[in-house]
Amino acid sequence: MSELANKRCIPCRGGVPALAKPRIDVLLTELDNWSIDESYPLVKEFRFLNFKDALAFVNRVGEIAEEQGHHPDIELTHGFVRIRIFTHKIQGLTESDFILAAKIDQITKADCH
Repeated sequence: MSELANKRCIPCRGGVPALAKPRIDVLLTELDNWSIDESYPLVKEFRFLNFKDALAFVNRVGEIAEEQGHHPDIELTHGFVRIRIFTHKIQGLTESDFILAAKIDQITKADCH
């Protein structure tokens, strides 16, 4: 388990610099199959057998996002969820984005039934 999952997201008030690529590369190694995308920097796709399981997963992600005060963009379709995370106020990545991703990695499909 990533040590990131044990941390709390820190609300961004803006005015802080986005993480530099070397730090992003290090933090990315602590996550499970997340990738960097140009339009939404931190992205992961999840597949489920049906819509109900995908929705249950999204609801669990929503609970974590509320607990952390850090909210991802979520795309939900039948059996598919795409999560995109970045800090909107700075239009880039902060450590909190990686913390949220690590917490999402802890959710298993079994937890969503």
